[in-house]
Amino acid sequence: MTTESKNLADWQASILVGKTKKLESKIGRKNKMGAIKETFFISHGSPMISLDDSFPARHFLLAFKERVFSQRPKGILIISAHWETSEPAVNLIPGRQDTIHDFISNFPRALYQIQYPAPSAPELAKKVKELLTASGFDQVEEDKKRGLDHGAWVPLMLMYPDADIPVCQLSVQPSRDGTYHYRMGRALAPLKDEGYPIIGSGAATHNTSLPESTSIDPCVLQFDTWLKEAILAGRVFLCIKYTTRDFLYEDINQYEEKAPYAKEAHPWPEHFYPLHVAMGAAGEKWKAELIHHSWSSLTSLSYASYKFVATDYRTSSRSMFLYMCYSCIIHTQKHCTKKLLTISKCHVCRHAVYYVKLGCVKVICAFPSSFTFLYLSN
Repeated sequence: MTTESKNLADWQASILVGKTKKLESKIGRKNKMGAIKETFFISHGSPMISLDDSFPARHFLLAFKERVFSQRPKGILIISAHWETSEPAVNLIPGRQDTIHDFISNFPRALYQIQYPAPSAPELAKKVKELLTASGFDQVEEDKKRGLDHGAWVPLMLMYPDADIPVCQLSVQPSRDGTYHYRMGRALAPLKDEGYPIIGSGAATHNTSLPESTSIDPCVLQFDTWLKEAILAGRVFLCIKYTTRDFLYEDINQYEEKAPYAKEAHPWPEHFYPLHVAMGAAGEKWKAELIHHSWSSLTSLSYASYKFVATDYRTSSRSMFLYMCYSCIIHTQKHCTKKLLTISKCHVCRHAVYYVKLGCVKVICAFPSSFTFLYLSN
């Protein structure tokens, strides 16, 4: 037996014996009391969803507690597209929060009379600042006067109408990029362990300059479809030698270059960046679910909303963990189908492939010129 073959045999044995027990122990470990796995991106769209029953998104948000997330949070961190700052900022005020009616004046008077006096969350705000500072965001401002803008109170008044859950709002930085906001989300992920859901409130598409029409703008529709596929299917296959790290969905982080008609869907980025924060806050490994999708009746505003759930290695039968020689990676990226479950030889180098079933499927190339960890989601 060659040294290479012996090393492979030893490595396979360690997976079947030691690593199996370690993995099962990790999976079987119970969550901390009150910890949550979910983060959310909500397309809040028009503020009229707070009044108008004709909006399907209104009914989705009214049923949020029953159908999407039934656990009562101890507090909520919401990242609103309508608070733009040059550096991250949190609202840290005492008592109940003011309701900011920050929209144009041609809406019905009843909309300006809505109040959502949710309690402030100064403790949560301090935690947010500490986490961001510890992760390299050197300047995090505290705003001690600002209440909740309509990017926060419009969805929250439908999701939690009693206004009895403390809320902290975090700003976005339009001068930065998607990766920056993804990193922000990653820094905030530990809040979930303490029972704080993280909600990004923006819009899957947001171009208010488009003329009213009974049909959806084809460019915006194509972007919305691309986004759905990118989130649910995973457009990036991240290959990392010897170890794992964050699965950065770089297509979405770099949407301005990667997505079709990005500028038509988002002339300005502030309504898209809350998605990056929610996606990053989901953690190292997650799966996504489209929890609502509708369009406004006259404008090309998509109300697509997503849930991101932290996962372990055995959460989804649709996930595969593949170990193979590095030269085979490109082919696999182009042919990630269920056929991989039945192959007996690598289609590229023709080396034999071994199956090791540990709840998911692991495929190990017999001649690993360079061991590479690859996460693929069909």
